[in-house]
Amino acid sequence: MKFKEVINSIKNSYNYTTRIEKAYFVFINIIRLTLVFAIISSIITQSWTVLFVTILTLLLTFLPYVLEVGYKINLPLEFEFIAVMFIYSAMFLGEVHDYYTYYWWWDLVLHGGSAIAMGFIGFTIMYVLYRGKKIIARPSTIAIFSFSFSLAIGALWEIFEFTMDQTFGFNMQKSGLIDTMWDLILNSIGAFIASSLGYLYIKRREVFIVSGIMKRFINDNPRLFRLEK
Repeated sequence: MKFKEVINSIKNSYNYTTRIEKAYFVFINIIRLTLVFAIISSIITQSWTVLFVTILTLLLTFLPYVLEVGYKINLPLEFEFIAVMFIYSAMFLGEVHDYYTYYWWWDLVLHGGSAIAMGFIGFTIMYVLYRGKKIIARPSTIAIFSFSFSLAIGALWEIFEFTMDQTFGFNMQKSGLIDTMWDLILNSIGAFIASSLGYLYIKRREVFIVSGIMKRFINDNPRLFRLEK
């Protein structure tokens, strides 16, 4: 992957046509602008830990573009929005502005929502292989994979939280074991919801929210599904 390709992908992403796409572009860049201001502020106040977290958050907001270039895919706008908002909410709002302490439900919403999103991503990976005739699998097998994929990502996030707490003195795990277990329980619930919706989509093709997202993903990535555009 070349850095120039990532830059071109970012430039191309600015060619939005619908009101929703334009609103997304404005909103995401406002978020990035707040991060830039936070970086400047942390340098002035010499808050080096905040500076590190904010820079990391800003860089991660470009992750969807890196994935699009690296794997030559077009991600649905919903995927990009969820990814950026989770990164911003978990790292910048949660840690830098201490939302985890101010709002008891903050951690619950993030873990539950991200588990559903990761479950859909796991489902999409398997569905691409399934529709592209690269694997032969039952709908139940695809659902089990998406469930397991979401759980695995949730476990890796808990390891990340532990690492940040031990290395930089954060409090991402709060009460330790109890917080971790509740996070994993929420991950399981979110993973189950996503995998169930994925299973129903394969069976019926018409499922709330999922159908629209998958239809756009298939139309935007005919190469993955061996379709002629």
